Amino acid sequence: MTSQRFAQIVEAYGADPRRWPDDERGAACAFVQAHPAEAQPRLAAAAALDAALAADSLEPASRSLQRRIVASANAPGGRFALGWRPAWRWLPGAALAGVGLAGLVAGAVAMSFLMLGGERPSAAHEPSYLSTAFGFDAAGAEGSIE
Repeated sequence: MTSQRFAQIVEAYGADPRRWPDDERGAACAFVQAHPAEAQPRLAAAAALDAALAADSLEPASRSLQRRIVASANAPGGRFALGWRPAWRWLPGAALAGVGLAGLVAGAVAMSFLMLGGERPSAAHEPSYLSTAFGFDAAGAEGSIE
């Protein structure tokens, strides 16, 4: 194990060898035995940091702080007040209606082209949707060749 790798392990995992990675723990302990002058100052600094972190505690929020938080959340006009809605609350519904209308128009235009076959029907010529590709009309009789 190199000096640099030992320093990385101690900085990342602290001074307690039980927290060091399992696959490198043996090599790191051997490094401490082989180079105590270099390892001990790093371990002492890491142990001091470990102790400072362990001593830190978090106090629960007081009742008065909890009440103030709840009161500010439910205040009229507050961001988290019950029933609060943005001023543009109609926008999603209008967008949905617009998309539906656009789909209706697009479908009507597409069907008019399909039904007319791109040309206006006349008495002499039946629309293309009433005949098949084989020249038979809708009644099943063979169409005339013009």
